[in-house]
Amino acid sequence: MKIRNILGAGAALALAISSTLAVAADKPELSIGYVDGWSDSVATTNVAAEVIQQKLGYPVKLQAVAAGIMWQGVATGKLDMILSAWLPVTHGEYWAKNKDKVTDYGPNFKDAKIGLIVPEYVKANSVADLKTDESFKKKIVGIDAGSGVMIKTDQAIKDYGLDGYKLQASSGAGMIAELTRAENKKESIAVTGWVPHWMFAKWKLKFLEDPKGVYGAAETVDNIGSLDLAKKAPDVAEFLKKFQWSSKDEIGEVMLAIQDGAKPEAAAKDWVAKHPDRVKEWTGK
Repeated sequence: MKIRNILGAGAALALAISSTLAVAADKPELSIGYVDGWSDSVATTNVAAEVIQQKLGYPVKLQAVAAGIMWQGVATGKLDMILSAWLPVTHGEYWAKNKDKVTDYGPNFKDAKIGLIVPEYVKANSVADLKTDESFKKKIVGIDAGSGVMIKTDQAIKDYGLDGYKLQASSGAGMIAELTRAENKKESIAVTGWVPHWMFAKWKLKFLEDPKGVYGAAETVDNIGSLDLAKKAPDVAEFLKKFQWSSKDEIGEVMLAIQDGAKPEAAAKDWVAKHPDRVKEWTGK
């Protein structure tokens, strides 16, 4: 009897696994582009991928690319979606070039913001203050070249007459390393940054005021799909219309877990398991 029960349980498990594989085999693999150095992009993309795989049954492939290539990929259909489109200002140039080649399914995060960020202990309060504050050594630490905040910072250097200032291209991780060193020594530093980001939970930071409006007002981070996504995966298209973080604290939970050492996919899986009601709001499952 025990042997028969074990065999029966094994058969049931094999059937369940084969059924799951069959569902996945019936559905096309979906590709999502993201920027590896952007903590919000990593968190949002991994959570969405986990939900799409677990609840909607599609295999998902994540592709880490630069911002420009990310937009080009979804516009040409090489990527099925991106969840890191900062609009209307940060990625305004990318949107202008590709808006007729993609579908905007709406924001996954509202009240996003970019700009120059400094520690609260520095005297500077405005971008204009950098012109006369020698403690910054005429350097702004940036992220990957070509990203929206870098393009706007090049413009800010011109518009605010920051003669002699150099915008140092780096990466998200490189920028954080520089910020960490400055914070430890209580030195002045200006970095290109954004909200949502876990660094605001770690240090006391502030955005430099931008009276000329170079960086724009609050933005949204949108879900963008290829033109054929709605036909290829209609239930995923519907999910993208509903997938939205409720606050910076909600996405912050995932970002902090990753920053504290969890692998992105593990942090996403854990978040999905802990928030079934939120997942159901997005998928109905």
